[in-house]
Amino acid sequence: MSAQDETLDSFLRGKLSLLQPKRGYRASLDAVLLARFATVRGAKKILDLGSGNGAVALMLAVLHPAARVVGLEVQESMVERARRNIELNRLGDRVRVVSGDVRRAKEILRPESFDIVVSNPPYGAPRSGRVNPNAEKRIARHEILATLADFLAAAAYALRKGGAFAAVFPASRAIDLLAGMRQQGLEPKRVRFVHSGAASPASLVLAEGRKEGGRELEILPPLVVYDETGKYTPEVSALLEE
Repeated sequence: MSAQDETLDSFLRGKLSLLQPKRGYRASLDAVLLARFATVRGAKKILDLGSGNGAVALMLAVLHPAARVVGLEVQESMVERARRNIELNRLGDRVRVVSGDVRRAKEILRPESFDIVVSNPPYGAPRSGRVNPNAEKRIARHEILATLADFLAAAAYALRKGGAFAAVFPASRAIDLLAGMRQQGLEPKRVRFVHSGAASPASLVLAEGRKEGGRELEILPPLVVYDETGKYTPEVSALLEE
């Protein structure tokens, strides 16, 4: 891909720069929300399943300077771009992206070797909705190569006992996510719904679970993205800029 086919975008008030395709899959607000939502304390080993262009992995590295992050991504075009983004941000000592399929996680990763696993899995269930003609977007957004269950199984395999798993997913599929987490032993502990406006239905859900955790769930206050004037709310502005 030539330089004319990419943009250079700034995140976290200029702390992070990302090369992104003009027509392929691009990081959006959900990546920032996931990186901010995941509970990270101290020096941690973090795994990002389906890391795309490296947005979430790099955000976590910027936000948590003691963390080491590994991304797993199946699309070679995204792996190549993620590696350039790592070099661009001079984070090669703490971030790396591995080329591979989450369905083959047991062949690629060591069991129970990560403290935290995050994921922005494909949102669209098989044979549901319009499938994007762009290959990068199609694979990233729909369960074509791997399903939600595949991502959750990979997370459970890679996560140590007591470790945290965090994901962002469509609110309309919240039951699929939470039930799937419990089935894999990633007991849901924190849930927050994201709304475009104060009067709008939830569009996204942020969920965090603990491997082999107890059955206590905290429902956090809703996160509203836009105020009545169409501008970001103060909370979202702070998440984007700090």
